[in-house]
Amino acid sequence: MEFVYVGGLRDEVPAAEHDEVAHQLFDRFRCVPTFLPSDLRSRFYHGFCKQQLWPLFHYMLPLSPELGGRFDRSLWQAYVSVNKIFADKILEVISPDEDYVWVHDYHLMILPTFLRKRFNRVKLGFFLHSPFPSSEIYKTLPVREELLRSLLNADLIGFHTFDYARHFLSCCGRMLGLKYESQRGYIALEYYGRTVTIKILPVGIHLEQLRSVLDLPETGVKVSELLKQFCDQNRLMLLGVDDMDIFKGISLKLLAFEQLLMQHPEWRGRVVLVQIANPARGRGKDVQEVQDESYAMVKRINEAFGQPGYEPVILIDQPLQFYERMAYYVVAECCLVTAVRDGMNLIPYEYVIARQGNEKLDRILGLSSSARKKSMLVVSEFIGCSPSLSGAIRVNPWNIDAVADAMDSALEMPEGEKVLRHEKHHKYVSTHDVGYWANSFLQDLERTCLDHSRRRCWGIGFGLRFRVVALDPNFKKLAVEHLVSAYRRTTMRIILLDYDGTLMPQTSFGKSPSSKTIDMLNSLCRDQNNMVFLVSTKKRSTLEEWFSPCDNLGLVAEHGYFFRLRRDAEWETCVPATDCSWKQIAEPVMKTYTETTDGSTIEDKETAIVWSYEDADPDFGSCQAKELHDHLESVLANEPVTVKAGLNHVEVKPQGVSKGLVAKRLLSIIQENNLLPDFVLCIGDDRSDEDMFEVITTAAQDNRLSPDAEVFACTVGRKPSKAKYYLDDPADIVRLIQGLANVSDEMQSVMPPPVNAADTALR
Repeated sequence: MEFVYVGGLRDEVPAAEHDEVAHQLFDRFRCVPTFLPSDLRSRFYHGFCKQQLWPLFHYMLPLSPELGGRFDRSLWQAYVSVNKIFADKILEVISPDEDYVWVHDYHLMILPTFLRKRFNRVKLGFFLHSPFPSSEIYKTLPVREELLRSLLNADLIGFHTFDYARHFLSCCGRMLGLKYESQRGYIALEYYGRTVTIKILPVGIHLEQLRSVLDLPETGVKVSELLKQFCDQNRLMLLGVDDMDIFKGISLKLLAFEQLLMQHPEWRGRVVLVQIANPARGRGKDVQEVQDESYAMVKRINEAFGQPGYEPVILIDQPLQFYERMAYYVVAECCLVTAVRDGMNLIPYEYVIARQGNEKLDRILGLSSSARKKSMLVVSEFIGCSPSLSGAIRVNPWNIDAVADAMDSALEMPEGEKVLRHEKHHKYVSTHDVGYWANSFLQDLERTCLDHSRRRCWGIGFGLRFRVVALDPNFKKLAVEHLVSAYRRTTMRIILLDYDGTLMPQTSFGKSPSSKTIDMLNSLCRDQNNMVFLVSTKKRSTLEEWFSPCDNLGLVAEHGYFFRLRRDAEWETCVPATDCSWKQIAEPVMKTYTETTDGSTIEDKETAIVWSYEDADPDFGSCQAKELHDHLESVLANEPVTVKAGLNHVEVKPQGVSKGLVAKRLLSIIQENNLLPDFVLCIGDDRSDEDMFEVITTAAQDNRLSPDAEVFACTVGRKPSKAKYYLDDPADIVRLIQGLANVSDEMQSVMPPPVNAADTALR
């Protein structure tokens, strides 16, 4: 596999040298540069990225101008412009049908939208190297939806930890109404017919690079210097390596070390904290404040606990060569990472590899070739690598006493225990390096994109709200002209109409049909060539009341348990009479969840019972629904019922009852009267209607329809379905049905209706 890297340059290059620089970078490193004007780069990187996204993603709200940057529309426009420049450059070098694009980090979060807009089937992965905040924090961002929708234009989205992924999924649920589910071990979101997969895998280190640096002569020389400075003086080194950044917790670490020296006088003169402070990546007042505070604390600690020849804290506030940093790792007894919020932080991984060392360093350290290595880690529970380091002492960096105790524990721990912890960490870090991480991500990206070629895609939405709808090649919008033409030339028609979400929008407060709907249904039912059935989850008493003006309308209640062929017919059942004594078990359980879930309700039907959380908090309601589903399945395991989770509800109903079953029953009744329908129209909007679609599309093969029957299975909205056709929303469905009703009225006014066998069958 060949790789091409597209990135930016820190320094501005004169326009006359662009071609030469680009040529050199590509030939030597396979890199393609984007040349950004210095002003645009500054507003993009130091402006929007570092003043707005970086603080917010690390849980800092802009409550005042000093605490993170207030949203600035001009900085956002710079962010958009740079992302578009990257998109243009990427499209210059890729073959969209063959190549994969992997986008990294929060700097390029809207790049997926620009790429997807230019090429619908681009194979696109995104990995976020920073934390993703909780929905309560994220929703304060004015461009929250644009960023979410852009990330969802990727095929695979990667995070370091489950917590970060969980927050992202929560935002998708709360702000976009999306649900996620596990598919064969993967977390997946269905987004306009596309499956967006979520991957959780922390990045690793570049193992060979670290080992090559450890092998450098300069590293050995530096290790020898540090041994003389510390070990020869019988002193133990605690090491911190952090950016001079407000989120790295340097001041908290210094406070904890001060506490250690106060509570454990025996460590005075024996333990030294070396704090390497890398230059901050951002700019601002906060960076200077961190620096000033750190210097003041170091001065205070050294004055309080220092002795002639002993300085408790050594602050190295200057860039170090990589080999120098590795030398400090080699000598340090324990590595401390006390960040209050961080994406991954690979410092502990580097420390573990450095402590493993090599033969050359073993000789310098005076170790035998068979000596077992040891290391100790004290890490913040708020960094991405913490879950991977099960042998580390995890701490809450805000709890100064606990961090001081952790330092003491690390120093006092028996040598054998240190060895075991080190070996456990080394095994993980050395087998989960950056190569493993990259290969794993690319394999999953390839798997996720397997069906791209067979999908029919098109874009909808404007600007940064653009998204792609991906559907089966045979799935298409129902052409009204084609349907009407088939309707006119056929004489034995079956029409199955779902009610909730199809004829009546789910968002409607009043669920009863309007007079216009009643008139429309009556027009269809007056046509003696038609058999019209309304299919609903409602109770039969409710349907009887609502549709009492419709003499010839067939009704199906409670998912198909009850049905009647017309108003003057008796209600029948699709399955034998059911004993509903199980309700005495289910209802108390549902009541318990209703009492603890504000906004939830219970609907008790004749043969089913439904717990709805439509008006509850979506996240809490969804969580409660999963618990309730599992609880009900457990207590009803020996009952003849099915527990099903649907859109904002959990329902318990008799086994075997489905809309597909009633569709089969209706076709059987017609077949028993020696009739073969030549036109079938079935319209529904949710998963329960998929059974009906499957039955009517296979009915012709089972000889229950005329050989040349016209079959139209239609779902509401563009989404994966067993239906062959779709219409966009309930308003389109109503217009379609009204059009068919008008055709029936027109045909009946032109010629007298024939005596039709369909009407006979209903009677």
